[in-house]
Amino acid sequence: LPELVESGKSPSDLIEEKGLKLISDPDAILALVNTIFEQNPDELEEFRGGKQKLFGFFVGQLMKESKGLVDPELGNKVLRKALEDSSG
Repeated sequence: LPELVESGKSPSDLIEEKGLKLISDPDAILALVNTIFEQNPDELEEFRGGKQKLFGFFVGQLMKESKGLVDPELGNKVLRKALEDSSG
């Protein structure tokens, strides 16, 4: 808050400048998801084999990869669709 007052910038400008804005672009989220799939091929195979509990693992990896900046609702939606698509 002091930085907001001292800088005279708008809250949205300061949030963007600090890299604290949520990622809400589905294509950007999908790129992160694909990276996670490449980094975790064994877990992806297990998910495809029916181990649905791994969805939570992938959500965690998405948040870790994005440093928590992915819009949670959209992130879950993009991740679920990518997992469904990868399962054939």
